Amino acid sequence: MQQKDFDFGEAGPAQPKGPGRRSLSVSELTDRIGGVLGTEFFDVWVEGEVSNLKLADSGHIYFSLKDERAQIRAVVWRTAARLLRFKPKDGLRVLARGGVTVYPPRGEYQLSVEALEPLGKGSLQQAFEELKEKLQKEGLFAAARKRPLPMLPRRIGIVTSPTGAVLRDILRVLRRRYRNLDVLVCPARVQGDGSAWDVAQGVRALGRVPGLDVVIVARGGGSLEDLQAFNDETVARALVACPVPTISAVGHETDFTIADFVADLRAPTPSAAAEMVVKAKEELSARLVHFDGRREAALHLRFTRIRSRLAALAAHRVFEAERGRIRTAAQRTDELVRRARIGLGRRRERAREHLRRLDDRVAAFRLDRQLAERRERLLRHRERLAAASRRALDARRGLLARAAAQLGTLSPLAVLSRGYAVVFDATETRVVRRAAEVGAGDALKIRLQEGALRATVTETETAR
Repeated sequence: MQQKDFDFGEAGPAQPKGPGRRSLSVSELTDRIGGVLGTEFFDVWVEGEVSNLKLADSGHIYFSLKDERAQIRAVVWRTAARLLRFKPKDGLRVLARGGVTVYPPRGEYQLSVEALEPLGKGSLQQAFEELKEKLQKEGLFAAARKRPLPMLPRRIGIVTSPTGAVLRDILRVLRRRYRNLDVLVCPARVQGDGSAWDVAQGVRALGRVPGLDVVIVARGGGSLEDLQAFNDETVARALVACPVPTISAVGHETDFTIADFVADLRAPTPSAAAEMVVKAKEELSARLVHFDGRREAALHLRFTRIRSRLAALAAHRVFEAERGRIRTAAQRTDELVRRARIGLGRRRERAREHLRRLDDRVAAFRLDRQLAERRERLLRHRERLAAASRRALDARRGLLARAAAQLGTLSPLAVLSRGYAVVFDATETRVVRRAAEVGAGDALKIRLQEGALRATVTETETAR
């Protein structure tokens, strides 16, 4: 074993006090030890088990790393704690990267952790499982809250990269199977910093579009790091809050993301998501074809039974004389069957043509246009109502002004403005109208137009 000699500077190790000797204070010694540790162990990887974990209100994380024979205190500062992709727990084996520092108030050395990874699982996988467990406990994965796709969607929204092959694949499938479907594309980054925010904002923006029936979130395959945007809690809650059904088409068939669990429907590939959207129309067409086949088979069975009965009657000896008529009737029946098939075929073609016209009318039916017309009509009615209200208010104001003018002419204050006054007794409860009502020495209050006077009667004069 080699022994390393540490340099304590020009002062050298602390010596006992004496002439020409200089000692170190505890703070100086601690600072030098911290300098040596920070220089020698400024960037190390340490493997151990987490214990005594404490989450401070300041955002720092304090814990100890231990193995079978030793332990070391460790701290993850708030700036580094925000970047952790998983939540440390007691008993979890981790790999920590950082530098060794000294905490002077206690004279202890500790590991200042800059990066932390769980052993046995990557940090992304650990974060994925923790978020999955959290959202599952909230019931966001429950089948009861999943919504079915609409029968015949007329407008869908897609959140994906506008330059990738995913968008081209989806549009190719939609054009081939449902040419008159409206498609709104919300461009978003699907990988890298800020991609989760882009995807969540795209889902929220499409959710506010009126008349939208389905929202598809799509991306091609990739590693767990590539698909990280779709394992983000912000994206998951945006999908849950979307007012229309959502489809998650992220990665390949073997790739699973948090978005797959919270979306109303998961598609193994982006192309499969497009097929799911138009599947309802294909099912309706298939049902029409199926019912048409059943009708054809029922008619064929009916005519076959009629032929069998006619053949049995013709073979019976009792009706031997009627065989000619029966054969004629059978021939007539065949003719009617042939004509019925032709007629049914024509009716079927007319029904198909009618269905195509109805499909075109449904495609041409735009709810947003009707809403715009209703809004314009409502705006006109609102303006007419406002004008009528203003006219009525002006008329009421005129009536009020005239009434106020009439009231002013009848007000006692108007009489006072012409120089007259009102005389009250000392208690101000009685108006004095005659000199005989008061006597010398009585107190009076005289009300003028502006203000009042207090007076004492010195002499009274009666009217003659």
